Amino acid sequence: MSHWPDPSTLEIQPTEVAALRASGEAFLLIDCREDDEWQVCRIDGAVLMPLSRFGEIARNRFTDPEEAAVIYCHHGMRSAQAALFLRQYGMHRVWSMAGGIEAWSTEIDPSVPKY
Repeated sequence: MSHWPDPSTLEIQPTEVAALRASGEAFLLIDCREDDEWQVCRIDGAVLMPLSRFGEIARNRFTDPEEAAVIYCHHGMRSAQAALFLRQYGMHRVWSMAGGIEAWSTEIDPSVPKY
């Protein structure tokens, strides 16, 4: 049984994301950093949707308001903006990963380079 955060909160902790992945829970992992950052490092299984083009890509990508997604960036600020955008767009199961890929590297997978 999965344990998603309450939909009233916008953030999810890296440990929660790791647990959801380990459980086999189906969700989209979105990296909203830019192309150059994506080239430095990324979380396996993520798809790149840069914040600079997020609105355009999201309108074409998201059609099911119940689809679950976790968005991350470098430290959690841009992903919070992207998650809020999707919530306003009608997506109910979208969260920003607190601390971004930096926190993921520190707390979950130290093989992910920091920059």
